[in-house]
Amino acid sequence: MAFQKAFAVLLIASLVLVHFTHALQQGNSSKPPAPSPQAPKPLDCTGACKYRCSETSRPNLCNRACGSCCRTCHCVPPGTSGNYEACPCYFNLTTHNNTRKCP
Repeated sequence: MAFQKAFAVLLIASLVLVHFTHALQQGNSSKPPAPSPQAPKPLDCTGACKYRCSETSRPNLCNRACGSCCRTCHCVPPGTSGNYEACPCYFNLTTHNNTRKCP
């Protein structure tokens, strides 16, 4: 009789242990799925260049050069001048005379 009680207690304890182990494994593996890779949002080159060239003395020339650089690099540095570290491609484009192309 004592053997049957011990066996029943051991069986119930084993089932409870298996249940909790299974629950813990499901809890660890239920991480949210990684977001699917999406194409980067296209940059509004016209608006970005309009702001970039807002303080220049030659806005048409600036907008034309900025637009060309934006279409090539898909970025425009923030602000009205400088900040080239935000868009290295924009900084590295040069003309045939090896001067910086992008304003």
